[in-house]
Amino acid sequence: MVTDPAHYVWSSYQRHALGKAVKMSTPHEEYFALGVTEPLRQSAYRALIQYHVDGELIKDIRLAVNKGLALGDERFKDEIEQLYNRRVRQAKMGRPRLQSEEN
Repeated sequence: MVTDPAHYVWSSYQRHALGKAVKMSTPHEEYFALGVTEPLRQSAYRALIQYHVDGELIKDIRLAVNKGLALGDERFKDEIEQLYNRRVRQAKMGRPRLQSEEN
């Protein structure tokens, strides 16, 4: 990767943080919520991007998104499962053990 997001050619950073015109980029409504003027939005966007996200957290986020799982502590997952009556944790791999195999 790059040390500065402005150097990554496929990023929307140049559009959102620096105001560069990019034909293939359409700002999301969340971007417009960052401020009432373009300079305020750009400044707020740069502030959001300045923090480093731990590699392990990114791995956990990707796993959760790709598999449709909840990301949070066990209490949060319990609440989501109860609320939506749906499993939100990764299932154990393999077939279930037979009763005789467990004893």
